[in-house]
Amino acid sequence: MSGGPATSEIDPTKVERLLIVRLSAMGDVIHTLPAARILRDAFPNAQIGWLIEERWAELLCASGTPRRGPRSAGRPLVDWVHTVNLRGWQKSLFTLSTAQQIAKVWNDVRSAHYNVAVDLQGAIRSAILLHASGAHELWGAADPRESPASLWYSRQTVSHGAHVIEQNCSLAASVAGTKMTVPVSVFPRDADAERRIEQQLTGNGLSGTFAILNPGAGWGAKRWPAERYGGVAKALLADGIRSILNFGPGEEELARTAELASEGAAKAVSYSLTELIALTRKAALFIGGDTGPMHLAAALQVPVVAIFGPTDPARNGPYGTRSIVLRNPASATSHSRRSQPDDGLLQIGADSVIDASRRLLARGEGGRELTPRTEGAHG
Repeated sequence: MSGGPATSEIDPTKVERLLIVRLSAMGDVIHTLPAARILRDAFPNAQIGWLIEERWAELLCASGTPRRGPRSAGRPLVDWVHTVNLRGWQKSLFTLSTAQQIAKVWNDVRSAHYNVAVDLQGAIRSAILLHASGAHELWGAADPRESPASLWYSRQTVSHGAHVIEQNCSLAASVAGTKMTVPVSVFPRDADAERRIEQQLTGNGLSGTFAILNPGAGWGAKRWPAERYGGVAKALLADGIRSILNFGPGEEELARTAELASEGAAKAVSYSLTELIALTRKAALFIGGDTGPMHLAAALQVPVVAIFGPTDPARNGPYGTRSIVLRNPASATSHSRRSQPDDGLLQIGADSVIDASRRLLARGEGGRELTPRTEGAHG
C-alpha cells in the first residue's frame, strides 16, 4: 500500500475528479483552505470534493446551500461536500441507522470516481477513508501526524514550512506540480446570514467598531481565565469599542463568567458557523487563544491578539494578518489535554492584552508576529 517520496507527474488536463480529505477540527480545516486553493487553481476544470465532519461543513458550504453542483458564493471552493459523523457513529456503531448512514456516504464518495485523493490530515482514520474512496492515486505526507497513515498512500511527499498552513500548501503544491505559495482563504458567503448579523449588530448598538472576544478553547490548558476577558472588554469600552463574547457548545459558563466580569461592556452570543463567518468579516479586532474562531479571524485578515499557552505559535499561530502573539516563557509546548490552565498562560495579565489590543487598533502594528513574546504578568 505504501509508496516512496514523489513529485507530481499529473497531467492537469487528465484529472477530472479530485478528493480532499480533512475531517476536522475547525482550526485545522481553516488551515487547509489555502492548500485547497492551490489544488483548485492547478486543476480548474476538475470536480473537487471534500470529505469533512458534518459539524464543520459550513466552513465549505453555507447553511442552506446545496452540497453539490456548480460552485457559487455559498460554496465557492469545492464542487461536492461529502460529510461524515464519526463521533456520532462511534456511539451507535452497530445499529442499522448508523450502517445506513455510512453506506450512503460511501456510495456518494465512490460514485464520484475520483482520480486523485489527497490526505491533508495525516491521521490513520483519514488515510483509511482516503484509501476507501477508490481513487487511483492516494497522496499524503511522508511524515504524517500519525506515522502509520503513510501505509495507505501510494504517493508521498515531504512537507516543508514552519507553520501548518505552509506544510499543507507544500503538500498540495507537490500534487499540483507547482511552486509553493500561500493563497488567501475563500469562505462561503450567505446573504441571509449577513443580513441577520447586520440587524443584530444594529439592534445591540454594535454597528460601528467592535471586537470579538473568545474565552473558549479546545481544552482547559489553552483557556485564559474568562473573567480577564471581561476586564479587557471594560478597557476597550473606555476606548469607545464594544465587544462581543463568542462562545460555542459547552462554553456557556465561560461566556457567562466573562459577561458578568465585563459589567455590561460585552454581550455573550452564540452563532452558527455561517453566522460567525459573516460576523468576523465585520470585526475590527479578535482576541482569543489557539482556537478555531481565532484562525477564522486570521484567515479573514482581521487583526488578532492571540493568547498562547502550551501550543506552539510558530506552528499554530495567527497567519497572514496583523497580529500580536502573547506567550510567557514558562509555557512549554505540549498537546496534553489537561483541564487546568497552563501555568505560563496564567502569567499573562489583562494589561498585556489591553496594551496589545490598543496597539493593533490605534497604530495598525504590522507584520504577523510568530516569535513568542514575554509580557508583564499580573493576574
